[in-house]
Order: sequence, then structure tokens, then C-alpha cells
Amino acid sequence: MSKLPQEHKFIDLSDYGRPIARFIANSLEKTTFTPIHLTIGFIISGLLAILFILQGSYGLAAFFLIFKSILDAADGELARVKDTPSYSGRYLDSVADIILNAMFFISIWHINLSAFWICLLAFFGMQLQGTLYNYYYVILRNRVDGDTTSRVFEYETPIALKGETQKSVNILFALYKILYGVFDKIIYTLDANADQGKALPKWMLTLLSTFGLGFQLLVIAAMLVLGLKAFILPFFLYYSLMIIVLISMRRAFY
Repeated sequence: MSKLPQEHKFIDLSDYGRPIARFIANSLEKTTFTPIHLTIGFIISGLLAILFILQGSYGLAAFFLIFKSILDAADGELARVKDTPSYSGRYLDSVADIILNAMFFISIWHINLSAFWICLLAFFGMQLQGTLYNYYYVILRNRVDGDTTSRVFEYETPIALKGETQKSVNILFALYKILYGVFDKIIYTLDANADQGKALPKWMLTLLSTFGLGFQLLVIAAMLVLGLKAFILPFFLYYSLMIIVLISMRRAFY
């Protein structure tokens, strides 16, 4: 089951690992593996990537960054294959992502010994990019009857779904709000009426997908392998200017 109906699919540059993720999910459909197991798997993969970044083994770091992206997609795929949607899994996934992202950037800052404020701003910019992409993408999914586990506005704690406890949803949602609240608020403030506008064209969604976490990790992996580690943090810092460009385009034309 896809997040979007076939007629609304677009080229998602951040979703390059989906075919492998779908293969993994289909292979695990009849097993006792759960989406949470795959979430734990991508956490381990991310931690290994950090270890290899610090050791200077950039090829291995790149491999585990990309493998993390694949497993990050596979947990959601497995939830759809087994028809076990979960708010706990959705928020655990997001909480793990942002903590790992912070650790990725700190490790890159450490090997470059650049100013720490650049690291902070680059991380902040990366998270804003991802928030904008997810904001527009979730709006689309809700508009066209796609996957609705993610909500456009994460204001209230959702009611637990079958197979999960309300307590776990409450805890993970609270963590999500603490870690993502400021980014959500900034994007909502910049484009509060996005859910009322026209549907974005596929070409613009493809451009927006460069803000997706999968593509961001691919950029980091490529720059590490190409010997451009000193340019990773500045890239994410300055690429954040595209947030204003894309929001301005949506507000003006769509």
C-alpha cells in the first residue's frame, strides 16, 4: 500500500530507497518482525554511521547513512503491509530521526572543527527543510485519501490505534512536541493557509523532495565520499534559503 494513490504520485528524490524498503517489508510480512524492530534497526544503522564518521571511514559511514534511510522507509512499509498503523511508531520514528540528525551534525562539526554556531544553524535549517517538505506532503496525502497516520496539524494527542497503548502514544507525542514544536510553529506561521490552497504541481513536489530526510542523508553521504566534508554544514545552512523561495512560490501561484 502506497502513501499516495497512483494518479497523485510524483518523483520523490528523497524516497530512492522505497523499492528495497518494500522488498524488506514484503519479506517480513509473515514473520514476527514488527515496524518497531525496523525502527530500532535504523537507529543502530545511524549510530554506526556516526561511529564511522568519527573514525574517518567515510565510505562505511555513507553506506550506513543510506541503509538508515532504507530502513526508515521499511518500517512504515511493514506497518502498511501488516495493516498495523501506529501513532507510537510514527512518533518514535520522528523522535529517533531528529536525535540522530543532531548527532550526525555534531560528528561532522567535530571532524571539521568549524565554528559550533554554523553546526547549530545548519541543523536548524535542515530540520526546517524537512518540516516544510513533510507539511506540504501530509497536506497532499490527506487531500487525496492517502496515508493519514501523519496529521497536518499536530496539536492534540491522538487516540491510540488498535495494538498500541494510549500511554505510549502520550509519551511519544509529548517528546515529538518538545523536539519538533518550534520547527512546526515556524513553518505553520510562514504558510498557515497551505492546506486551503491549490494542490501543488508534481514538479514542485519533486523540488520540495530535496528537503526530505532521505535526500539530505544522501547528500551528506556523497559529500563525505567525495572529500567535501568541510562543505556539508555550509551547504545545509545556505540551502535553507530555498525555504523562503518555495513558500513564496506556493503563496503566489498555488
